[in-house]
Amino acid sequence: MKANTRNQEFQDDKVAAIGIGAMIVFIALILVAAVAAAVIIQTAEALQQNAQQTGDDTADNMAGKVMINAAYVDGTTGYKLFVRLAPGSEPAPTNAITYQLMCPGTLPVEGAVGNVVLMDGTGGAVATMQPSTGYTMILSGTAAGGLDCTAATVGTGSSVQAYIHVGSGGTTFETLSLGATAAGSKVV
Repeated sequence: MKANTRNQEFQDDKVAAIGIGAMIVFIALILVAAVAAAVIIQTAEALQQNAQQTGDDTADNMAGKVMINAAYVDGTTGYKLFVRLAPGSEPAPTNAITYQLMCPGTLPVEGAVGNVVLMDGTGGAVATMQPSTGYTMILSGTAAGGLDCTAATVGTGSSVQAYIHVGSGGTTFETLSLGATAAGSKVV
């Protein structure tokens, strides 16, 4: 029997080591890309949700408003407004509509709008305002505690800032300019 006389030397296999290193780098790049993609997708979803919420809030505030067509001094009690709901509005219950009158030199007069009736005068007070329908409403110029923001008290040449709030909808702002204080005098 012959002894094995061949000299076998182990060779370093550097090609395999380079292949394993490249595979580790490749997997790391895939993981980094996946994390970056997840962050981008999450950010895009958050931005979309914020934009949607902002759009919904803006639509509610713009559509849920009262548009004032004209306003007049209503005797000694306050102001009579000719109004309608803004385009795109949902029906608005009249008991959810409030106002504030800001007069020079006094605290604000605030309360619920009074006597909301159809503009054509048919029927009595309405419980819910409908879009595309004209109404009249009264803003009383007096409030508990002796607050008085009537035209007679404010005086000719003055102005009253009126805010009308529609429930969870929008707020309408109008300046009522008092050219005269007699009943029926136009202020808008």
